[in-house]
Amino acid sequence: MSALNDRKYRPETRMVHAGTLRSQFGEMSEALFLTQGYVYETALTAEKRFTNELPGYQYSRFSNPTVTMFEQRMASLEGAQAARATATGMAAVTTALMGQVRAGDHVVAAKAIFGSCRYVVEDHLPRYGVSSTLVDGCDLDQWRKAVRPNTKTFFLESPTNPTLDVLDIKAIADIAHEAGATLVVDNVFSTPLYQHPLELGADCVVYSATKHIDGQGRCLGGVILGSEKFIQDNIHQLIRQTGPSLSPFNAWILLKGLETLCVRVTKQTDNAAAVAVALAGHPKISRLIYPGRPDHPQAEVVHRQMRAGSTLVAFEIKGGKPAAFAFQDALKLIKISNNLGDAKSLITHPATTTHQRLKPEARAELGISDGLVRLSCGLEHADDLIEDLVTALGD
Repeated sequence: MSALNDRKYRPETRMVHAGTLRSQFGEMSEALFLTQGYVYETALTAEKRFTNELPGYQYSRFSNPTVTMFEQRMASLEGAQAARATATGMAAVTTALMGQVRAGDHVVAAKAIFGSCRYVVEDHLPRYGVSSTLVDGCDLDQWRKAVRPNTKTFFLESPTNPTLDVLDIKAIADIAHEAGATLVVDNVFSTPLYQHPLELGADCVVYSATKHIDGQGRCLGGVILGSEKFIQDNIHQLIRQTGPSLSPFNAWILLKGLETLCVRVTKQTDNAAAVAVALAGHPKISRLIYPGRPDHPQAEVVHRQMRAGSTLVAFEIKGGKPAAFAFQDALKLIKISNNLGDAKSLITHPATTTHQRLKPEARAELGISDGLVRLSCGLEHADDLIEDLVTALGD
């Protein structure tokens, strides 16, 4: 086991070394254990593995050495006691919520969340007798007023998708805890480098590792992080018994992604900041949102709880959907895709992709206009990105 698990090394070092397990061969790169099951020396050993009297692996749906390395490295990076990896980011969100609630419970969530997350909160949980209330995440009074005696957990993402609102995690965590509820935070847009929700009072953090953690368009993955008690009480058995498990191969890819996460995200953030400066005040853009700018609606919260801005920029093009589509189609370097956090710069039109299932009035309430686009900056030269964007906008 890597000694780095118990040392206070800086994040860049922990992303390279933490959680490493080595076999008897002493390999340098993390080993890829492509196995479904495990062999026991005796029948008694098998029995004791299954009763947890002896440590060890039983079945790769439950746990796997390569997956364990990814979980331990993520826990070290996040400052969490425990982590469980999942097949996708949405598996992480769904498991983190479903693992806590029973029929008759109540969930409070911010309205400004990814479209699939809203589906889980609004449509999926109620099928099992779990009611939900959606609130303006930036309005602390709405969080307070939404609390019921049966409220079990709060859920939010910050910065939000796609309008990049930044919610006051500490204040919302305090409200949740006063009500006897927990707080789950989707931290994808800030990455584990720029924001640590657990330090701000959150009980659970979830990631789509598909995004920045892989960051090179190769595989899907997710991870749930929290205290050992939170994971054991709410997550461990649900993953073990229902099987939203991360494959060992994808875990290995994500381990390799973590080694370069800091280098990539720093460059992507620099590019996003440069793009925001270049596009601010452009005559074809009616609104520009970037968490690193002083004109961001929650600039004070950004300064207080985030270490840097974001790899993403959102902006509204005058002329609505036709103008937004024409702009995207005119881009030469930046690719149209609903993914984000990739080495390649990607752009999407949320109203017709990630948030298309919402009714027009719901999108309008969230500020997702027909002219809004979300840009995820990659690793290209900032000047090339700016030239592509400005050229596509036209005179």
